[in-house]
Amino acid sequence: MNRFTKLEGVAAPFLRANVDTDMIIPMTRLVGTSRADIEASGFALFRFNGDGTENPDFVLNQPVWKGAPILLAGDNFGCGSSREAAVWALAGMGIRVVIAPSFGDIFYNNCFQNGMLPVELPIAAIEELAEEMRASPGNARVTVDLERQIVVSPRGRELPFKVEANRRDALLQGLDDIGVTLTHRDAIAAWQAKDRAARPWVWLKA
Repeated sequence: MNRFTKLEGVAAPFLRANVDTDMIIPMTRLVGTSRADIEASGFALFRFNGDGTENPDFVLNQPVWKGAPILLAGDNFGCGSSREAAVWALAGMGIRVVIAPSFGDIFYNNCFQNGMLPVELPIAAIEELAEEMRASPGNARVTVDLERQIVVSPRGRELPFKVEANRRDALLQGLDDIGVTLTHRDAIAAWQAKDRAARPWVWLKA
């Protein structure tokens, strides 16, 4: 998993509340598709017209915001059914940070397992970030600094955010849950050796 330390880039405003995982990646796009296909189908409901052409009204289709690595979102982002593919789809569109007032719990957890940073800020702060981005389209940038746990607005305002220490450290090191477990491989091997000596019958091969 790629490390996350600090990111500076365009922050696209999509402040719709209650965007669920089916809006992020429709179930119909998950059947018989590869991960690459999933990544190409992010926000299909908003992104494409009925004939498959791009919807020019959708923010991430507009030249100023297309390819933005930061998404400014509304309340309860990523709610609904549990599907890790929702995070894959966003990542496939180049998004590495989602800033929202709140997140669906499972989506929030899945972000950390895939190198994506979910940042919780008050809606008023997010609306101000969106306003600063729109005031200077094409030039404004937002910085998200995980080490300092701050978001820096285009005008230089510093907005602190909180992340659980273990999740912050894992992202800084580029580790998912399996990677974190493997950092304890020596302790695991020592326990296995001790248990094998104490209970050899448990370790007999079939």
